[in-house]
Amino acid sequence: MPRVAQALWLSAPGRGEIRAAPLPPPGTDEVLVRTLYSGVSRGTESLVFRGGVPESQHAAMRAPFQEGEFPAPVKYGYLNVGVVEEGPAALRGRTVFCLYPHQTHYVVPARAVTPVPEAVPAARAVLAGTVETAVNAVWDAAPLLGDRIAVVGGGMVGSAVAALLARYPAARVQLVDADPARAATAAALGVPFALPGDARGDCDLVVHASATEEGLTRALELLAPEGTVIELSWYGDRRVVLPLGESFHSRRLTVRGSQVGAIAPARRDRRSFADRLGLALELLADPAFDALITGESAFAELPAVLARLASGTLPALCHRIRYPAADAPAPP
Repeated sequence: MPRVAQALWLSAPGRGEIRAAPLPPPGTDEVLVRTLYSGVSRGTESLVFRGGVPESQHAAMRAPFQEGEFPAPVKYGYLNVGVVEEGPAALRGRTVFCLYPHQTHYVVPARAVTPVPEAVPAARAVLAGTVETAVNAVWDAAPLLGDRIAVVGGGMVGSAVAALLARYPAARVQLVDADPARAATAAALGVPFALPGDARGDCDLVVHASATEEGLTRALELLAPEGTVIELSWYGDRRVVLPLGESFHSRRLTVRGSQVGAIAPARRDRRSFADRLGLALELLADPAFDALITGESAFAELPAVLARLASGTLPALCHRIRYPAADAPAPP
């Protein structure tokens, strides 16, 4: 195994480059992982790429194995799937998920990796972090039997949330997005789709994930009296104007934030972060989630790919990055 890895760094806002990363030998209870795939979480990583993380949120936005500081230089990312090459016998040879940046090989504590179930392909497992966010959002939302629900924003996280909510018994669930092309994703996930003007109202619950003022305003409009919006969007350093006059108070509406950095209060005493991630990986046995992966590029192309994702010239939900190890023949 080479002792120098290659890693993606943001050398300055708007500019990425691949740098050499010295690789220490794994110590006791550590593993060396050879990366097969990583995923670009387009919304968050585009914000980081542009240098748009507010100074007040530098600590909150820090990824588990981030190096450097915002805005740059920084090594950032958290959707990584690889194979354990060295470490405890129980993990050697296992495909694992880790909240690690885009890097060809890395050494982390063994407790930082989660084995991928055999029923989940490594190429799909890059979605584990996204589905984990969706699981936490559903725990925060706490839908009830027969609820009328809309998910506004058919991006990576919103689509994952809609897919989970659509499995609730007797629930009326609709994915709402301004882009008609998202209808195909919704269909693949088994969720009814609507453009904002055609969405069904009188909702008990709306999950908002479009990261736009228009989307959040529409989310409020779709609520029934005393309904709740669960806000998943991350706006970075942008200010948001929201109509809290008109009928907001008379209808007794609620806007409540949800964020994956903490376990939802309803489960905090009974579920750990490991439990939540393990559940997300189990859910990924469903091949319908492949609809969230809308493109793939080689690791060497990653600096240019990030620039195109951040500018919007490369539309995507999750863009998967393929590493040389993914193309290597399996050992005999």
